[in-house]
Amino acid sequence: MLKNILKGKVVIVGIGNVLKGDDGFGPALVGRLLGKTKALCIDAGTAPENYTGKIVKAEPDTILLVDAAHLDLPPGRYQVLKPDEILKSGFTTHDMSPRMFMEFVGSQTHAAIYMLGVQPERMAFGDEMSDTLKKTLDEITEELGNA
Repeated sequence: MLKNILKGKVVIVGIGNVLKGDDGFGPALVGRLLGKTKALCIDAGTAPENYTGKIVKAEPDTILLVDAAHLDLPPGRYQVLKPDEILKSGFTTHDMSPRMFMEFVGSQTHAAIYMLGVQPERMAFGDEMSDTLKKTLDEITEELGNA
């Protein structure tokens, strides 16, 4: 499923706070993919806007943002979303709306941009990633490895 959208030169951007349990899913995935994929993998932490220059400079054909997101799904389930399928606010746990970020980066790169939103189970400060999301992390790492 995910490999079908990753065409050409790919940038994968992990977004999240590793100190807040499942919110660290994006950075954890990027960490696992380093050396296993041809894609440029960026751990953007909680401030993806700080990596705009690096993303634009890479001249990608496809950008995949990975973040914990409130999807009203069971924990660990995920969806691939286009910018117009994301609300301008209240979707993730971060200050900047992912849709606004996607629209801005899209205007700078003309790349196809998607968000892989993963439903968190727990996100309290100091929590470790839940076993449910660790299984999802294994599944997605397997799918995207060698992509």
